[in-house]
Amino acid sequence: MLVLAGCTAGSGTDGDTTGRPDAGGDVFPASQVDPLVAALPHESVGDVPTMRLADGLVPPTNTWFSGLVFGDEPTPVFPFPISFQLTEAGFATGLPVPVASEKAIVSPALPDVTLDVGASATEVSAYDEVSVTIAHLDGDTVLGHTTVAEGSPLVSYTAATAQTDTLGTAVTAVGEGRGTLTIGRTTWGVAVTGGSLDGTTVRLDEGGSVVLVPLPDGATDDQVRTVLDAAASPLVSVTTAHRASGSGSSAVSTTELGYETAAGGDTLLVSAPHMGDAATGEGTGLSYDTIYGTMPLSVGSTLSFDAPVTTASAELDLSGLSDDQRRQLEDQVEADVAATEAPAADTYFGGKALYRSAMLLQLARQLGDDASAETLRTSLVDRLDTWTDPSGCETREQECFVYDPAVKGVVGKVASFGSDEFNDHYFHYGYFLYAAGVVAADDPELAERWSPVMDLLAADIASGADNGSFPDRRAFDPYWSHSWASGYSPFADGNNQESSSEAVTAYAGLSLWAAATGDDALGDEASWMLSAEASSALAYWLNPDLTGPTSDGYDHEIVSLTWGGKRDYGTWFSAEPSAIAGIQLIPLSPSSVSYLTSSAAGGAEQIAAVVAEASVSGFDTPLGDYVLMYSSLQGPDQAAAALTALADLPETGIDDGNSRAYAMAYVMSAGAR
Repeated sequence: MLVLAGCTAGSGTDGDTTGRPDAGGDVFPASQVDPLVAALPHESVGDVPTMRLADGLVPPTNTWFSGLVFGDEPTPVFPFPISFQLTEAGFATGLPVPVASEKAIVSPALPDVTLDVGASATEVSAYDEVSVTIAHLDGDTVLGHTTVAEGSPLVSYTAATAQTDTLGTAVTAVGEGRGTLTIGRTTWGVAVTGGSLDGTTVRLDEGGSVVLVPLPDGATDDQVRTVLDAAASPLVSVTTAHRASGSGSSAVSTTELGYETAAGGDTLLVSAPHMGDAATGEGTGLSYDTIYGTMPLSVGSTLSFDAPVTTASAELDLSGLSDDQRRQLEDQVEADVAATEAPAADTYFGGKALYRSAMLLQLARQLGDDASAETLRTSLVDRLDTWTDPSGCETREQECFVYDPAVKGVVGKVASFGSDEFNDHYFHYGYFLYAAGVVAADDPELAERWSPVMDLLAADIASGADNGSFPDRRAFDPYWSHSWASGYSPFADGNNQESSSEAVTAYAGLSLWAAATGDDALGDEASWMLSAEASSALAYWLNPDLTGPTSDGYDHEIVSLTWGGKRDYGTWFSAEPSAIAGIQLIPLSPSSVSYLTSSAAGGAEQIAAVVAEASVSGFDTPLGDYVLMYSSLQGPDQAAAALTALADLPETGIDDGNSRAYAMAYVMSAGAR
């Protein structure tokens, strides 16, 4: 079954949803979300930013191109492998040069090639999940449109009127409407259709186009012709489709990206490292050096790539524990239940508190501790009832949600980590969805009671129906198979993601909520995003391939902060090595076991290397409890050592989203595998 995800909400095109199993064929269609949105108070908790966005489009927060839309001035973006930025009268593009140092691999945006189209303003006029189109304006007149996309080395400008535009560097002709220009170490190809080239002058008829493309080093004359021929038709959009196939350990989730040009047919494609041999067309024998290594350039129309299916799990496997271990856990569950503190009022720490209790609830149930289970369930139901009251924010200032009608999304009244600026929503809401999915798994009445608000949290991060109230899959990027954390992305290095593990947890929680509510369409979509995010968490954060020449000089086992234009060893909140590794592990949910022990995770050797680097100051450090738990995945001996070390860890060494009982259970379960 092929499930077509269609275009992002507000893109102006209808998404084909052939094959979805629910009656409507969509994930959160307008008919479902409109009454739910209407029931929430409407309020912008944070300041509404300046937006360069055409009327009728849903604001695209948390995308790779958000910096083009939000803020007083647009920021550079990184449609891999190139950089792109808007200028006063047009745009600039470049081929970033990767430079590695001990703690970073950087490739800043380069404004090497410029095109002046005489614009006085710009706005995003269309977008999907992989491409974006910008309208260049002179007053109310649209001069033309530029389209860029991830996985495409092209910058495609199409004129809306007959015009004469100006390149920043003169072109050397290599054929009718074809030329090259060299800036520094990079040569660019220029292809004009419906117009002419002469030095720096580009004359375009109405509907004519100019396409810019960097020519890989070492290209022969024949290869240059191949590249220019494939680049000549402007890129228009990119479609996204996903499907699942196989079963058991051989099950795979497939993502398919279709690159569409004005003339149809093939174009130039660049795959990312996690895709493998993704291009369905012909190789050119050429490649680009990037911060992710040397990536091949192909001619084709589709990138298709697989990820092993990662299945969401609500509980750890305790079947291999001894009677003595179970007794130890029973005692610790009782102690942790007694020590549970009043929950935080914001959506991040409040969500983590719900998740912590839900994991304790599952342990109590598995251990046959009915008293602790009842205490935890009663508390969780009470707290989730509070959070999921649609009118909660009408009577209190915390533990409630509102709908922001300007930026289009659900926001907790008490903001944290910039959630009022749409930062990190999937991190926060993933904890809520995980907890609600656990508690309501066997209670349809609770699922129904919580669904008016819990479905809105799910819709905020996982809409897929162009419903107008939310962007489709707010943060998830199908090209990179991972999400972007910053809502407005006001950075010169593009958008970023730090906590790859909380991203995995978000879509695992989404899967559990879909199962609890019987929403098969949401379940299919959540499985796709979960599997993709888990695959990318290994490929780019926990077990990255740093063996190529573009990584020479980088001296760490992991990458902890991935940007559009750089890769960092660091965090937003701590310089401690335990935090740098721990933010790729938190909260080590039951769903983490399968992907962290898969072949792509690097095995015991990679785990040992990451732990050694992260534990130089021991485990009583920020997020050190997660590093200790992770160490247990190496094998029985390391699990035994981790259990001993955990016993010595003070209470202050246990993260607020964790509990000693859960940490013990994780380590014991790992040792019994």
